[in-house]
Amino acid sequence: MMHALFSRSTLKDINLKNEILAGLTVAMTMIPESLSFAILAGLSPLTGLYAAFLMGIITAVFGGRPGMVSGGAGATVVVLIALASLHGVEYLFAAVVVAGILQFIVGACKLGRFVRLIPQPVMYGFLNGLAVIIFMAQVAQFQNTNGNSPSWLSGLPLYWMLGLTALTIGIVWLFPKLTQKIPASLVAIIGITLLVFFFQIDTKKVVDIASIHGSFPRFHLPLVPFTWETLEIIFPFSLVMAGVGLIESLLTLNIVDELTNTKGNSNKEAMAQGGANVINGLFGGMGGCAMIAQTLVNIGAGAKTRIAGIIGALTILFIILIGGPVIEQIPMAALVGVMMVVALSTFEWVSFRLITQMPKADIFTLFLVTGIIIFSRNLALAVLIGVLVSALIFAWDNAKRIRARKSFDENGNKTYEIYGPLFFGSTTAFAEKFTPQDDPDTIIIDFSDSHIADMSALEVLKKVLDKYEELNKIVHLRNLRADSIRLLENSQYFSHIKLEVKRDIDE
Repeated sequence: MMHALFSRSTLKDINLKNEILAGLTVAMTMIPESLSFAILAGLSPLTGLYAAFLMGIITAVFGGRPGMVSGGAGATVVVLIALASLHGVEYLFAAVVVAGILQFIVGACKLGRFVRLIPQPVMYGFLNGLAVIIFMAQVAQFQNTNGNSPSWLSGLPLYWMLGLTALTIGIVWLFPKLTQKIPASLVAIIGITLLVFFFQIDTKKVVDIASIHGSFPRFHLPLVPFTWETLEIIFPFSLVMAGVGLIESLLTLNIVDELTNTKGNSNKEAMAQGGANVINGLFGGMGGCAMIAQTLVNIGAGAKTRIAGIIGALTILFIILIGGPVIEQIPMAALVGVMMVVALSTFEWVSFRLITQMPKADIFTLFLVTGIIIFSRNLALAVLIGVLVSALIFAWDNAKRIRARKSFDENGNKTYEIYGPLFFGSTTAFAEKFTPQDDPDTIIIDFSDSHIADMSALEVLKKVLDKYEELNKIVHLRNLRADSIRLLENSQYFSHIKLEVKRDIDE
C-alpha cells in the first residue's frame, strides 16, 4: 500500500514519527467538532464520528494532495439540518449520496480548476471570516449546556476553564521553542488531560458533549422512496451541500499549496470528496468536506504525506470501537486552546498591513466576504458573492478603459484605433465613439489593441456597421485577433453586410 501511495523518492523523505504524531493530534481535534456538529443537526453522535472516519480515510488515500484533512464539517452539515428535521435522517443520508455524485461529476469533468479563479481579496476575507468563526465557536464552550437554555460558566468552573485554556495556548506557542520533533498541540492535549486527571480538577470534558461507543459502520441504502418526488425534495439540499463542500475543500487545497509551495490536483480532490460523501450516505455518515482548521493543525505538526491523514482516520475508528472511554476524559479546555491557536494562525494578519497598498475595490471585497461569513456563517455564499463582486468591479473597470484614437490617411479615409476590450460592459462607450453622419465614405476600424469578446460586442458592432451601411459608406475591419475572427465568422449577424467588410478582415 505504501508503494501505491508514494513514489520511491517520497518514501526516502518520510518522517514516520512526525506523520503518526500529526495524525493523532488531528484525530483529537476532530472528535469534539464532529460530535458537536452531529448533535447540532439532531443526529446520533456516531453519525459525526463515522463521517470523520470515512471522509478522512477515503480523501487521505485518493485525494488531490497530501496533508489535507477531511471530516464531518459543519459547513456542509448545517445545509442539511432543515432536511433532517422535516423528513428524517434517512433523507439526509440520501442527500449526502446525491451531493457526492454531483461532486464526483465536477471532478470528472475537470471543473475543479475554476476555484483557482478566486481573487486574493476573497481568499483573505474567507480566511479572516473563518478564523473569527473558529474562535467564536471555542468561546461558546465557556457555556454550561445543561438544561434547555445555555448559560455562561461562572465561579470556579469558569476560572478552571480559563486557566486550562490559557495554559494550553501557552504550551502550543512555547513548546516548539524547545523542540519541534513532537507536535505541540498533541503535547498540550496530553499534558492538560493528565493534569486534570491527577489533580481531579472539575472541568468540562468531551464526555459532557456525548458518549463515544459504537461499532464499525454498516452498509445500508437510505430508506427513502426511490421516486422522482424524493429527488425533488433532496436535490436542492444536495446541490447546495455539493457546492459548499467543493468550495471549502478546494480553497483548503489552495491554502495548503501556498503553505507548502507545491501544487495539488483540484479535480482529483473533487472526485475524492464526492466518492467519500457517497460512501458516507451508504454507511450512515453525515457527510462532510475538507476541514481547514484540522488541515492547518496537520501541516503545523509536520505532516507532509498522506500517512498522517490515514493515521488520523484510523485513530477515530479505533476510538469508535475501543478507545471511547479514554477520549471522553479529555478536557474541553485543551481542545479549545488548540483550536484558538489555529484560529489566530488562520487569520491573515498581513491583510491589515496590505490595506494601505490595496485598491479600494479590493479592500471592500475583503471586508464584504469577512462580514458575510461572520454574520451568516455561510462560507459558500460569501465566496460566491465575493467572486461576483470582483468580476463586476473588473468588468466596470475595463468598460471605462475602452478608447478610440481618430486619424485620417492621405486619401481622406478615417481610422478609428480601438484600445481596450470590446465586451458587454464597454459596448455603450464603444458605440459613442463613432460619428457616421460626419465621417467620410470610407472608414477603418483598427483592432490592433482590442478584441471582440462576446455576443454583446458582436451586437454593438453590427449596429455601428448598419448605420454606416444606411449611409452607403464602407467600413474596413483590420488587425483582428484570431478569436475575434472566429466570432464574426460563426455569427449570423453579418450575413447581410457588404462583402467588402468580410474581405477586409485581416488576421
